[in-house]
Amino acid sequence: MSDSASSATQGCNSSSSSFPSSGDERFYSSSSFPSSAGCDYEVFLSFNGVDIRTSFTDHLYNALLDRGIRTFRDNEEFKIGEKMDPVLWSGIRQSKIAIPIFSKNYASSEWCLRELAEIVKCMKQRNQRQITVKPIFYHVDPWYVRFQAGSYMEPVLKRGKEFGQETEEWKKALEEVGSLYGWELKKIANG
Repeated sequence: MSDSASSATQGCNSSSSSFPSSGDERFYSSSSFPSSAGCDYEVFLSFNGVDIRTSFTDHLYNALLDRGIRTFRDNEEFKIGEKMDPVLWSGIRQSKIAIPIFSKNYASSEWCLRELAEIVKCMKQRNQRQITVKPIFYHVDPWYVRFQAGSYMEPVLKRGKEFGQETEEWKKALEEVGSLYGWELKKIANG
C-alpha cells in the first residue's frame, strides 16, 4: 500500500480542526491531503477528466471547498491498463455523498465505470452509514444514462468482450444511478 493510501485509511477519527486552513486546502489534490487531515470525506466526485476536469468539475470542487466541504476528486488521469490507486477506492468508501457527473464521455472511461460500480456497491452494502448518490447530468439526458442509449451504449458494448462480467456491473450501475433524481444542467440556471 502506498504512503498516500495508508494515510487515507488511518486516523478516521481526526477532527476537522486538523485540516489546513481553507486557504491552504486548494493547494492539495483531494487524494493527497496531508495525513493529519483524517480520512472521511463528505463528497466524492466521479467524472471524466477529458470532458470536464478543468471546467465544470473545477468550479464545483472549488465551490465545495469554499464552503468547508471536504471533497475527494482524483487529479490524475488513468491510462488503459493502469492499476487504480487504493486511495481512490478509499475515497469512495469513506465519503458520505457521491456525485457522479455524467458528461458526454463518462461511459467511455473504464475508470469512471469502475468508480460508479463501486459507488453503487457502497450505496447498497453499508449497514451503518450509507453513501448518498446525487448524480449530475452534464449536458446528458438521464434517459441515455439509465438505458445506455446513444453514446452511452457504444463504449459499454465495445468493452463487453474485454471486461466480461465487469461490463454487466457497469450497465447495472448506469441503470441504477441514471434512475436516481439528480441535477440536469440543461434544466437549471444557465444550463
